[in-house]
Amino acid sequence: MEKRLCRSRQNRQLAGVCGGIAEHLGWDPTLVRVAWIVFVLLGGSGILAYLILWLVMPESP
Repeated sequence: MEKRLCRSRQNRQLAGVCGGIAEHLGWDPTLVRVAWIVFVLLGGSGILAYLILWLVMPESP
């Protein structure tokens, strides 16, 4: 069965985007959140990417 990228329901702080990416890749959600903060601090591209993923990624079943 193919694994789909979905927003997380369990590892959710805002919308579950970072938690969903972490679950899909098998990583710790904290690492994904720290990477997101780095992208935000390096010019704000993380905020736009998060908002786009929030709209595009489906919620996990």
